[in-house]
Amino acid sequence: MPPYNVMIALYPHMLATSLTLPFEMLQAGYAYAKRHVPNCRALSIELLSHNREPVTAHSGLPFFPGRNYDDISHCDLLILPSLWRNPRPVLRQQNALVTALRAMNCKHTAMIGVGTGNCFLAEAGLLDGHPATTHWHYAAQFKRDYPKVDLKPEYFITQAEGLYSVASLNALADVIVHLLESLYGRACALHVQRNFSHEVRKPYEQQRYLEGMNERHPDELIAQIQFWMKNNLSAELSITELASSFDISQRSLTRRFKQAAGLSPNQYWRKLKIQSAQELLASSNLTINDIAMELGFGNQALLNRLFRQELGQSPSEYRALVRKKLFDSSG
Repeated sequence: MPPYNVMIALYPHMLATSLTLPFEMLQAGYAYAKRHVPNCRALSIELLSHNREPVTAHSGLPFFPGRNYDDISHCDLLILPSLWRNPRPVLRQQNALVTALRAMNCKHTAMIGVGTGNCFLAEAGLLDGHPATTHWHYAAQFKRDYPKVDLKPEYFITQAEGLYSVASLNALADVIVHLLESLYGRACALHVQRNFSHEVRKPYEQQRYLEGMNERHPDELIAQIQFWMKNNLSAELSITELASSFDISQRSLTRRFKQAAGLSPNQYWRKLKIQSAQELLASSNLTINDIAMELGFGNQALLNRLFRQELGQSPSEYRALVRKKLFDSSG
């Protein structure tokens, strides 16, 4: 299997952290995968610029690329770092990058625009008709400059096919964790997340606006069932009983639910319950057994098992971690 090729574009006035953060997170994920994932796909990360010219970030840090913009189509993932302040002067000087981007196909190459780095994707027309976000400070100007883009400034992450748009470095970290899970599995993603992002965070799926989904699917019955699930987390109904209460066969419910939501009814309900358990562990003094009963798990052992499957740690370990962070940040 060929290596998974990641390229990061360089240009003047970029924020070095929007380059170094994904670089180091991806490297950490690959280091974990080499030890724990049999026959894992090799990872290659390269920097590119116009004519391979060295680029100095806004902070003064110099970077020395090994590729130029002509090589941009040979990658699986392209990252466009954020820019400091007004991006328009830099955009005017980077015609070669915009031209290279216009020839890209997001079905073959995933792309992440970070903050005002999304302006490059918009300038190339790749975001026309698609959702996107950007740094809050530049949102109004972005909307004026790119009226064909469906700007979603209230979201930190948007996704349209292989186009990922993020508004902040924290959101960038969440997308990298999401991509590592796809590449090397959940254990790898959780390992990187614990080492780079200890604070209390919502999962990637809760933060992003996903084009064509985000529970805005056309199946009204499934939307009603999702709404019922969210408001009846303590219920212990089986999927057969749930289907019966909505006057649909279990087979049809499972098929239509997966088609609309991308998950089976059991998977979706379990994720809702685990997310609610996370919130209660962080913000309440309920015992773990009380939380298990409150969320319809029936017993603490089941919550422990499912929690560890989803997050790679026990409820008590999770509570200890997030409580420490909450108290540290308040102090």
